Amino acid sequence: MTERHAPGLAAPFTLGAYTLRNRIVATAHATAAVTDGAPTEADAAYWRRLARGGAGMVITGGTAVAPESALPRRYLTEAWRPEIKDAVRRRAEAITEGGAVAIAQLVHLGRETLGAGTSYAPVSAAAVRSPREASAPRPLSTEEVRRVVDAFRISAANSMQAGFHGVELHAGHGYLLAQFLSRVNNTRDDEYGDRIALLAQVIEAVRTEIGEHPIGVRVSVEPGAGSGLGLDDLVELLPRLSAAAPFTYVNVTTGVRNTYVPGMATTRPPLLESVARLHAAAGLPLLVSQGFRSAADIERALGSGADLVGLARPFMADPDFAHKVVAGDERSVRPCTGCNEGCRTFEPTGSCSVNPALGPPESVTRRPAVPLLLTRPGSRRGPVAVLGAGPAGMECAMTLARGGAEVVVHDPAREAGGQARLAALGAHRTGWQKIVDHQRDQLAALGVRVVLGATPTSAELDGYSRIVLATGAREAVVRVPGELRTLTSTDFLQQYADVVPQAPTVAVLDDGFGWWQGISAAESALAAGAREVTVITPGNGFATGLSPENRTQLMNRLTGAPLRIVPLTTVDATTPGGLRLRNVMDGHESHLAADVLVTVGERLPCRPSIAPSDGRSVHAVGDCVVPRRIAHAIAEGRAAAEALAPVRA
Repeated sequence: MTERHAPGLAAPFTLGAYTLRNRIVATAHATAAVTDGAPTEADAAYWRRLARGGAGMVITGGTAVAPESALPRRYLTEAWRPEIKDAVRRRAEAITEGGAVAIAQLVHLGRETLGAGTSYAPVSAAAVRSPREASAPRPLSTEEVRRVVDAFRISAANSMQAGFHGVELHAGHGYLLAQFLSRVNNTRDDEYGDRIALLAQVIEAVRTEIGEHPIGVRVSVEPGAGSGLGLDDLVELLPRLSAAAPFTYVNVTTGVRNTYVPGMATTRPPLLESVARLHAAAGLPLLVSQGFRSAADIERALGSGADLVGLARPFMADPDFAHKVVAGDERSVRPCTGCNEGCRTFEPTGSCSVNPALGPPESVTRRPAVPLLLTRPGSRRGPVAVLGAGPAGMECAMTLARGGAEVVVHDPAREAGGQARLAALGAHRTGWQKIVDHQRDQLAALGVRVVLGATPTSAELDGYSRIVLATGAREAVVRVPGELRTLTSTDFLQQYADVVPQAPTVAVLDDGFGWWQGISAAESALAAGAREVTVITPGNGFATGLSPENRTQLMNRLTGAPLRIVPLTTVDATTPGGLRLRNVMDGHESHLAADVLVTVGERLPCRPSIAPSDGRSVHAVGDCVVPRRIAHAIAEGRAAAEALAPVRA
């Protein structure tokens, strides 16, 4: 990559008539805190908190320009409706009061229904089916395309009247404007057969409404040689577009639906090596986005030609990301792991698995969490023992220490991290180690004593006035009779690099829920060089428990791998050279050759019995209550600390 002398990420940047306080942009995302197409008070609270965290510019997403682009649950902002301007104004004011430049991103989904369906027929440039949809869309007539132009114009005008500083036109991720830019999807023979024609007209129409205020255009490099909108296409189209219809900045990202939010297997920004080429082609301020999580990568992008660098999920994990990075305090940033769990559910709103302060609309300051009280509330004041150095225990200890409590963490394991550390051992799952490292480093900075490799005795525990059990869970052993070597998924993840070379044909018996234990066992076996991996599941498919983004990206990674899936099947017994399988529907039996069997068992809570003691309280949090997700563990750990917070004079 060619380096150039460039201002650092803390340097201001002039965008039209506005000055951004730094080069870090919160790019378009949304939490779905929207009711009947109008942003709620919780929505404004989210953007206010984010803007106060120091981003130079904040771009709001999830904003549709036409009824046919709305979703049945109506959690996209319906920008064409003038009657919601007051609600949108609260959003804009929240951002500007926080000191950031406020940009509203506008989108028409076209043929992409986000998997939710719409009340209208999907439309596009032509009747070319999306790989993510079951049916081809209806082609827009020439007159209907002109109405799309007007829809963007009206929505831009409404957004500006609500107090935004500018707008960004979403022409990426496979949505309608991108469908017209694509040489594969745009097969028209009218004036809009020119791939830039629609977007150019939209820019010109929006300019008539908003004057010299910033207009950004977001485009994306779509994956695959035959996508019709790869990097070469963008390098060709961007100069033509800016010459035909001048705009203020270009925001370049990658991917389409289910790939544009990369999971933790993506460890570096995908466009980092292409920044210099994009800078040369753009000819105007360049905002480059996706996969940026560190100051070093941001600085590399700026040094290669980017003017601004965009992030989204890192701001959900830590809204103070920009302030901390600008101040040189990156170590204190609560890291985005790339897990794509809470932030991609929208049930009912987007959240963050590692940030318990991001809650649903009815509780905007935190995720609901109730630690289990195992004794009567204690009256004693004094040191707190946290048993367990996993995500729940470390979050509890961090919060207690920040509140002034004396706290000691105990864990019989030799390393901190619990189930998160175990998960991070799997191939393509190292993102979990980020939150483990963060919590461990924060405990060290706070001076919290962490005792590893030993279990405290009853006598030692008597010295504590309050105890928090964060002792996690264990995997049940699935009893399969026979002679083949059999390991739990826990044991396999800890030693697969040694096991697979000696046992290259691997079978994984999933529990039927399609979650990461079985998936990581299969991926890790392949990463270690397995000759063949077979996943056997009593469920009806593979990876069925994952979010659409995680599942799509997983399947892309596994394409071409020596992997077989055997659904609706279990293992009745093993033999010296394989397995005896039984179909759970019709009972049909078959044999499968294998060198080792990996089983996925139920996760069972590990909760020691603590003898009652006068005035001492005992709480339990996380998996030792009921095994669930890391989001529950972290939220309950913090909630327990807040319940135990010392009374200060």
